[in-house]
Amino acid sequence: MKSSLEIPRHWTFRSRAVARHFDRHVRDSLPWYDLATNAVAHFGRHYIPRSGVVYDIGASTGNIGLALRDTLDQRGARFLAIEESREMADRYQGPPELVVADAVTFEYEPFDFAVLFLVLMFLPVDTRAAFLRRLQGLTKSGGALLIVDKIQMPPGYVGTAFSRLTLQQKLAVGARPDDILRKELSLAGYQRPLDPATMPDSARTFFQVGEFVGWILAAPER
Repeated sequence: MKSSLEIPRHWTFRSRAVARHFDRHVRDSLPWYDLATNAVAHFGRHYIPRSGVVYDIGASTGNIGLALRDTLDQRGARFLAIEESREMADRYQGPPELVVADAVTFEYEPFDFAVLFLVLMFLPVDTRAAFLRRLQGLTKSGGALLIVDKIQMPPGYVGTAFSRLTLQQKLAVGARPDDILRKELSLAGYQRPLDPATMPDSARTFFQVGEFVGWILAAPER
């Protein structure tokens, strides 16, 4: 079993202990993390044009920027990472530029490609729909917005099976059972999974493992 991680009683990204262990922690918790990251990079190659504008919204330590770096460099795209937590931003290792700011109130310019990777579930529920509409309105013709997030499980036994799949995967990569339990309790009231029915009609699923789903919202070519 892997060693116990420092998990606060009430989860927050404004913790130096959480930030220090984040990269290992997220891979222990989400065994598919690198697979989904590679899928985001794949879509980036398809949607980032020459001299394009790219946002990593909720950048944490820079995972998405690192995955997109080759495409950004090859196409001379402008990249901006946004992270609200100063503690996480201090450990950022992705490509420049990084801004410490509230993602919901940030003043975005029209963009070609933007990524929300495990972000919406940490935003207040009553801000999500308007925030997504605003980002869709700023997506340039032919561009795309990518979302990877946790969803509410369907009712009945199938929902139980989905939830247990997530637990099984965490245990399979060596996460400690007590860490899994403490993390779940820590997230109470802070992480609110999305109702998939609230996603825009234009969203197309490109990834799903248990409770986690990836969508692409492609802007029409006008």
